[in-house]
This record gives sequence, structure tokens and C-alpha cells, in this order.
Amino acid sequence: MIYMVYIFCFAIVLLMLYYLFTRIKKFNFIKNMSNKKVANILSIIPILVLFLIVFISSVNALTIIGHYFLFFVIFEFIYYIVSKIKTINTKYYIVGIISILFTSIYLVYGFYSAHNVVRTNYIVNTNKDIGVEKLRIVQISDSHIGATFDGYGFKKHIEEIKKAKPDVVVITGDFVDDDTKKKDMLISAEALGNLKTKYGIYFVFGNHDKGYFNRRDFDEKDLKNALEKNNVKVLEDKYIMINDNICILGRKDKSDLTRKNINKLTKNIDKNKYIIDLNHQPNDYDNETKSNIDLVLSGHTHGGQLLPITMFVGKSSFNDRKYGLEKRGNTTFIVNSGISDWALDFKTGTKSEYGVIDIIKK
Repeated sequence: MIYMVYIFCFAIVLLMLYYLFTRIKKFNFIKNMSNKKVANILSIIPILVLFLIVFISSVNALTIIGHYFLFFVIFEFIYYIVSKIKTINTKYYIVGIISILFTSIYLVYGFYSAHNVVRTNYIVNTNKDIGVEKLRIVQISDSHIGATFDGYGFKKHIEEIKKAKPDVVVITGDFVDDDTKKKDMLISAEALGNLKTKYGIYFVFGNHDKGYFNRRDFDEKDLKNALEKNNVKVLEDKYIMINDNICILGRKDKSDLTRKNINKLTKNIDKNKYIIDLNHQPNDYDNETKSNIDLVLSGHTHGGQLLPITMFVGKSSFNDRKYGLEKRGNTTFIVNSGISDWALDFKTGTKSEYGVIDIIKK
């Protein structure tokens, strides 16, 4: 079955490339060539380049090809409609020029959005006594080490995060990926160890952290050991009181079949305490609200990753929320779009970020 899916996807890619080939042939400097063989060669060169990139970085190449295909179709349709209303006289292949310029600028913007990490601030008020006037949490999610930065790149981001002066740091999953190298994982874990906080650093597993294809040069145990060696507390369906008033609960990822339900996990927690729930995937909002949790921090969605996916990946059977802050009853939910992303070098309609959450006693 999986091979049929691969064949289907490959056929779709070939059709998109052929469509782009026919569009490139419409440019005047190629169309007006007397030597048609040379014209065909010039038309196929960019297609061959894109085809070769598929084998080097398939996901990024498919993203590029798909966007060029999509915008050519959109602008050709617009041109067709306008030409039916009004006669258009131009000696240039205006649709091709606009399509290539627009798509190129759009993808440059997407590349910048994925690689430029910004700080996003939240203020969460509470009536509960948290033992301090303000608790500052820095949330790091979905770093997928090796995607848009390596271990040294992560270390640089940690240096920036230090300026926020966090009281506590939480890592809400997908710290590493299937393509992460052990060297980069160790450098990143060490960078976390050099991040000084008042109440510590806490980690929960995401769906990628344990790996899918067993092709990494380290395993889940190596990751856990590296984090704990650097004083990062790994929480797997466990909670810890960071002071007399604040509890941090870390859940196993939804993909882990041994994960306990939230009601069972919070049964022995005093509900007068301020409870922070770290849950990689934002998909248990109703139960978390019923369990009287105060703050739930998640990642996983990457804010939708790419338009138009960002428009449809919100509330669904997979996720309760795509991005940002939502209040349900006495529970505040925050979904982080991630400091990086999975496999792709592009983000559109979203951003790469780390979150700074100030919890303030009213």
C-alpha cells in the first residue's frame, strides 16, 4: 500500500513539473527561438534542477514545486477571467513573469519566517497564590534540531533566551527529529544545562523525540540521559512541585499508548495549587478543563506551517487549537508555533518563536 502512495505522489510531481515546463516555454525569449531543440533544452533545465533537488531535499523541493505550480495556475486563471472582460495586449508573457516573481518573493518570505525566531509574550492572570508576585516561564517547542539550525544554532537561541531571565523553562516536545545527529543533540542539551533559572528546566516528549525510523545515531535513552545530565527534568506522566504553590505536570505524548488520562494524573494534586500542564499535542482540552488545570502549554502544530494549511489545521479531530491563547473556564491554553519546524525550511502564515509567559497574581 505504501508503495502505491509513493507512486501516486511521484506521478503528481511529474505532472506538476510537466505543467511548469509548458509554462516556461511560453516566455518570449524561448518561444521566439528559431532552434526549437535549444528552446526545449532551456525550458527543461530549471525543471531538471527542481527534479534533482527532490532527491537531495525532497520535502523542501516538493514545497517549492508545489508553490510555483499553484501560483501559475492561480494567475493564469485570473488572467483568463480578466481577458474575457477586457482585451489585454502585451508582448510579454505577463502571467509567467508575475507568477515567478510572486512565488519567489513569497518563498523568500517563508524562508525568513522559518529561520527568524521571535519572542512572543503572554500575560496570564490568576487568583491563586503562586508564592511570588510573578512567575516567568519560557516555552521552547518543536526545535527539531537539524531542521533550520544545528546544535550551535540552538545554543545561540538559548543565549537570546537568557535575556528574558526566565524563572522556569519548559520544553514541550519534538526537541529532536529523525534526522538529528547525536553531536547536535548533545550540544543542544549542554546549552540547556548552561541556562540558569530559579525553578529549573522541564521536558516532555513529543511524537518525534523517540524517532520513527531508527536511523539516528542515538536513541531515546541517549536523549533522556543527555538531558538529565544537564539538569533538565524529564516528566513522563509525572508532576513536581517547584515551590509550595506551583505544580508542573508533564504528560507523555498522545502517540504513547501507555499515557495515562489527565483525571488520573491530577487525582492526588491539590487543586488549590497552580497547576501547569505540559502536553505536546493540543488535543485534550475538554478533559484538561474538567481536571481544573490552570495553564496548558503545547506545541506540535507549528502554527499550521504553511498557507493554506494554516487556515484548516485549527480545531479538528487532531487538534483543539492551531495556535495562540484560548481560555476555557478557569483553564488557559497556549499553543506555541515552534522555534523551528519539521523538515521544511519554510513557514507562511505563521512564525518561529519562543514564548515568554508571565503568570501574575491578581
